[in-house]
Amino acid sequence: MNIAQIEENVQNLLKNYSEDTFIFNLLEVYGKPKSSIARLQNGNYNLLNKQDEILWKKVVYFTSTKSENLHSQIDEARKNKAIISHQPRFLIITDYKTFLAVDTKTDDTLDIAFSELGKNFDFFLPWAGMEKAQHKNENPADVKAAEKMAKLYDEILKDNPVKTTEELHQLNVFLSRLLFCFFAEDTEIFPKASFTHSISSHTQRDGSDLNTYLHKLFEVLNTPNRSKYPEFLKVFPYVNGGLFTEAIYVPEFSHRSRAMIIEAGELDWSGINPDIFGSMFQAVVHVDQRAEMGMHYTSVPNIMKVIEPLFLNELYEEFDKASESESKLEALLLRIEKIRIFDPACGSGNFLIIAYKEIRNLEMLILQRINQISKNKTLRFSNISLSNFYGIELDDFAHEVAILSLWLAEHQMNVKFKSVFGNSNPSLPLKKGGNIFCGNSINLDWTLICPQEINDETVILGNPPYIGARNQSSEQKLDLATVFNGHEDYKNSDYVCCWFLKAATYIANKNSKFAFVSTNSICQGEQVAYLWSRIFALDLEIDFAHTSFKWTNHAKNNAGVTCVIVGIRNHSTNPKILFRENTYKVVRNINPYLIEGENIYVKRTSSIVSDFPGMVIGCMARDGGNLILSPEEMDDLLKAWPESKNLFKTLYGTQEFISGVPRKCLWIEDSDISLANSIPPIKARIENCYKFRMASKAKTTRVYAKIPHKFAQRVQKNVGAIIVPATSSERREYIPIGYLGNDVVITNSANVIYEQNPVIFGIVSSKLHILWVKSVGGQLETRIRYSAEICYNTFPFPEVDAKNKSEVASRSMNVIQIREKFPEMSIEHLYDPDNMPEELFKAHQQLDIAVEQCYRSKPFTSDEERLEYLFKLYEEMTNKEKSKANA
Repeated sequence: MNIAQIEENVQNLLKNYSEDTFIFNLLEVYGKPKSSIARLQNGNYNLLNKQDEILWKKVVYFTSTKSENLHSQIDEARKNKAIISHQPRFLIITDYKTFLAVDTKTDDTLDIAFSELGKNFDFFLPWAGMEKAQHKNENPADVKAAEKMAKLYDEILKDNPVKTTEELHQLNVFLSRLLFCFFAEDTEIFPKASFTHSISSHTQRDGSDLNTYLHKLFEVLNTPNRSKYPEFLKVFPYVNGGLFTEAIYVPEFSHRSRAMIIEAGELDWSGINPDIFGSMFQAVVHVDQRAEMGMHYTSVPNIMKVIEPLFLNELYEEFDKASESESKLEALLLRIEKIRIFDPACGSGNFLIIAYKEIRNLEMLILQRINQISKNKTLRFSNISLSNFYGIELDDFAHEVAILSLWLAEHQMNVKFKSVFGNSNPSLPLKKGGNIFCGNSINLDWTLICPQEINDETVILGNPPYIGARNQSSEQKLDLATVFNGHEDYKNSDYVCCWFLKAATYIANKNSKFAFVSTNSICQGEQVAYLWSRIFALDLEIDFAHTSFKWTNHAKNNAGVTCVIVGIRNHSTNPKILFRENTYKVVRNINPYLIEGENIYVKRTSSIVSDFPGMVIGCMARDGGNLILSPEEMDDLLKAWPESKNLFKTLYGTQEFISGVPRKCLWIEDSDISLANSIPPIKARIENCYKFRMASKAKTTRVYAKIPHKFAQRVQKNVGAIIVPATSSERREYIPIGYLGNDVVITNSANVIYEQNPVIFGIVSSKLHILWVKSVGGQLETRIRYSAEICYNTFPFPEVDAKNKSEVASRSMNVIQIREKFPEMSIEHLYDPDNMPEELFKAHQQLDIAVEQCYRSKPFTSDEERLEYLFKLYEEMTNKEKSKANA
């Protein structure tokens, strides 16, 4: 059951309901089994014997009342142990005029008029298995701190321009030490405000001696015996741990940069997340370095989208089940103490930090619960060790920051632990923070970095660098070739595939699983077969997935990309969860296109699955620009040589069709070569085309020098055609296609069907087809990419009768006729979502209905349902063809 169906069912229920059966009907609307509802109605499932009260364990507490004190009644229900002990997901009280509800998991409340329930139907979607995703918000202090550090960095650079990589490294190390000092003076590592006040009190206002002071302070922080130092420096403790060991160049300061340091110190850094280092790191390193290494700072809410379904939710579920048993709680403690978290592209440690803090939070809840139910109270310390956290990072500075960030996270959690239990592990001197290795993750043996036995529980997670096939360095291409064992597939694969394939090999047949953030390209186009066939061959499956979503963060030069999150595990009977926007759904299987359905691969093919005419790529010139002209250039030629008129044709590619501004081209048949050579400007163009082709390094292009008066590759037919753009903006609701006459040349920047068939026009124009294209065709940057062999030839269309075809053809012609009502508007403007005429939009909607009725009479209710249907039909049609071939 999907959202649209539930909304409709709730609306229908409100139109005709009985107070005696309302709650049972409401549960049925959300898909609760009728047999269970019947048992609730006859009393078998109802845990209360009172009239007008229902309590179904873990589902609902409901009462109807005539009292005017509804609000006080629901408050009492929230406190009632007899009710809450059975963990009803929702508490509901109504007098059928007012409707009150509480979501006991999220603490969300509903206080509405009873008649408004239909507009708020989504409140109860968890009953239908579509959970409202809850994610933590950004900490505003993190954002302010990152901005201040970035501005300070820019100011320091004015007086300390860096010339070498080593100088940049030292400046970044200096900034990490500075950030540590800000953090330390607000978290009881240093005396309160001692660092900022010491700078104010012991350095000149013009900043001239600040570098000398800081150099001496860093020395003190690395020295156990400080008897030789003045008293104002002795207040700072011995830190060690490697943070202040290296002797670095401390930059020079101005009055302004000194004031900015003091201003930054006045922030309250005690609430800063250690993952601020990730934001700071991205904010201060050079843009070209960041782009080259494919770094994307991942915010805390997005990290939670990975770690919650990957392992955290399961641990909390186990905690709930064990809450009444001390022995089970102790077993859970032992489990989380041994879990190892591994980020093989850890950057500055964001994922490891958040995972560590979440596990420490759970540990405290377990210890608190043990204290509540145990007869023997004991003094407890945390046993979650940073030694169970592993990472690999290519950049040396990021690797150092990750180590430091983990230590800061440990200190924060120790402070929190002490506030709850009255004791904690000592903070200083620093100890080694995590097993973070510096190197190329793809060339390292992960089993040596994070060794595991068969029963060891290891969780791999992170946000590896994406880097598309066309943007990779030679070293990155070599990494891919290594992971793909030299197979040609690596040439068209994103760099992130390296991490998916290495992680798949690492977890196979082990008590391990992984989840990575990635661009959605790994679940689109040809890459699907390259990558996922190899992963599934290891007897692995998709555990959970977040379908395509765009995120932004508060880091400088925001990354903002379209991503997916995919979790992989060994085969299991545990539920599989598919997240879409703010809901999730438990599904039977998640295929590599992140759709509920069987694991299939839509591969490039020259044969057409459906009964369609052929589609080809348009004509390719390879002429160095010599055979193609602007309309003005052609007009000038025609004025001087009117006899050349028949040597020209109108030229359309994707851009020309979309913009409505065609170009012209020389289209010279062999019989016209004498005429062409008799016209000097045309002869010159032919000769220049010859020279261009002969100068090419490509052998095939040099072969075409034999016909310099012709396009290199010609598929032209002198019939009307349908043009299908090779790329289209993702903003458009529809991919605009069109009819072109028989005197037009269509270039290889577009696809062509040499048959003006209105049924085919309608199918290719439909929303159903566009959904297929977006799923299997992939994207070029963010634009929709269309190719005949993977989008058109694979599209499953059923055998339909003449009536259905006639309806599609009629609706198609209506679309074309409405376009013609707006001759002043180009296709680009007609299909711009901000400008599209309402009449044209409605005509497309009617066409969509006609196309969808070719598949089934019952309307589709969501895009997910459409895609599931198409993939299932594709599987049936291709299996049928295979059976015929094997017969």
